Amino acid sequence: MLKIISKILLSLLGWKIVGNTNFPKKCVVIAAPHTSNWDFILGKLYSYIIEINGNYLLKSQLFKPIIGSLFRWSGAIPVYRHQKNSLVSQLSRLFKEEDSLILAMSPEGTRASVSKWKTGFYHIAKAAKVPIVLLKIDYRLKEIGIIKLLDVSKDLNSDFSQIEKEYVKVSPKFKENYNPKIF
Repeated sequence: MLKIISKILLSLLGWKIVGNTNFPKKCVVIAAPHTSNWDFILGKLYSYIIEINGNYLLKSQLFKPIIGSLFRWSGAIPVYRHQKNSLVSQLSRLFKEEDSLILAMSPEGTRASVSKWKTGFYHIAKAAKVPIVLLKIDYRLKEIGIIKLLDVSKDLNSDFSQIEKEYVKVSPKFKENYNPKIF
């Protein structure tokens, strides 16, 4: 039912799915650009249509009774930001424990303008030994889908250059809040 409703909504909004829709069983997905709350909604519609159970990180303070259950049902993984912990280690351990885990992340870390992307997505993928799926949300073309699958190499600079190259032409909802530079 969610698939049908999502197809209708995405179509009514004028969006189309592009690219390959076969995700690895385990991967880190970077969804960019992220300049609007609509990005999350479009991403969830996309995941329901292509029938993947994507997970995402959400601050633990939002996991209140009832709403917290809804967040967990939708794939949210709580992040306890007030505690000193190694999120990279925790998530790479989770990848090892699970048979299937698709972790979607916004590399900018916020909808506001940033001078450079956060690189945690890369370190999580490297530690967990899983590929990075580059997913675009292009508002000019009204397209959402996989741009590229990247196997993390030993050359961080080369990997980041490849990622930047893929996202430089993708149009965000709010151009003033998007910077495709990783470093």
